[in-house]
Amino acid sequence: MTEKHPAGHIALSVAYILFGLNVPVMKFVLTDGGISPVALTFFRIGGAAFLFWTASLFTHKEKVPRRDLLLLFGASMAGIFFNQLFYVIGLSLTSPIDASVIVTVAPILTMILAAFFLKEPITWQKATGVFIGVSGALLLIFNNNMDRGGASLAGNLLCILSTLTFVIYLTAFKNLILRYSPVTLMKWMFLFAFICSLPFCLHDASAVDYRAISIKTWMEILYIVGLATFFCYLMIPVGQKRLRPTVVSMYNYVQPVVSSLVAIAVGMDVFGWKKGLATVLVFVGVYVVTHSKTRAQLEAERKGKISQDAN
Repeated sequence: MTEKHPAGHIALSVAYILFGLNVPVMKFVLTDGGISPVALTFFRIGGAAFLFWTASLFTHKEKVPRRDLLLLFGASMAGIFFNQLFYVIGLSLTSPIDASVIVTVAPILTMILAAFFLKEPITWQKATGVFIGVSGALLLIFNNNMDRGGASLAGNLLCILSTLTFVIYLTAFKNLILRYSPVTLMKWMFLFAFICSLPFCLHDASAVDYRAISIKTWMEILYIVGLATFFCYLMIPVGQKRLRPTVVSMYNYVQPVVSSLVAIAVGMDVFGWKKGLATVLVFVGVYVVTHSKTRAQLEAERKGKISQDAN
C-alpha cells in the first residue's frame, strides 16, 4: 500500500464523485419523477443485482459454502437493504446537503461500535473527535426548520440510521468481506436484498405509472443503478487494496462537497451558516477520529517502549 498509487486514487476519486452526484440525482427522481422512495430502492437493488450477476458470468467463479451464504444474507440486510431503504426515504424528507454530510459520520460510528464489540481503546484524541463530529451531526439533525432545502428531523434521523446499518455491516461482517471478490460478494448480497425487498417494495413499484415517466427520469435511474451503485461498488475495493486506510477515509469528504456544490448550483438547496458550521464540525471530528491510533498501534508502541527500557 502507498499513498502515491495512481490507480487507487483514480478509482476512489471517480467513485466518490459519482456518489456525490448521486444525491441530487436521486432527489430529482423523488421530487419530479413520480417515483416513491420505496419504488426507487426496489429499482436500485434489483438493477444492481442483475448487473452483478451478469458481471459474474465473465469473472472467476468462487465457491461459497452454505454457512457463508447465511452470513451473506445477514450482510445484505444491513449493508444493502436497510441501508439503501432508510437512506432513500431519508433523502426524500431532507435536503441533499444534510443527507450527504450525515453519511460522513460513518468513521465515528465505526469507532464507537469497535470500542464496544472489538474492545478498541477510546483515547482522548478519539473522544475529542467523536464529541466534535457528533456535535456537528446533531446540529444538522435538529436544524429541522423546513427551509428551502426541505430539511426535516425524520429525514436526518433516517440518514443516520442508514449510516449505522452500513457501519454494522462493515464491523460485523469484516472477515466475510475480505474473503471474496467484490463481484462475488455483491452478486449474492444484492440478490438476497432484492428477494427480501419484494414484499416491502413490490406494491410501490407496481403502482408506478411507467408511461408517464420521462426519458430524463429513466436516464437518472440508469445513472443511479449503473454508475452510482454497480460501478462505484466495483471501484471502491480497487482503492482500498492500494491505499492506506487513512488515505481511503479522506475520500469520504468528496461526496458531500460534490453533492453540496451541485445542489446549490441547481437551486435544490441552500447553504446557511448553521449547515456550514455543522459541516466543519463533522469534517474535523471525522478527521481526528480516523487519524487516532488503533489498539494494535498502541500495543506496538508499548512493546517498543518496553524494549527500549530493557536495553
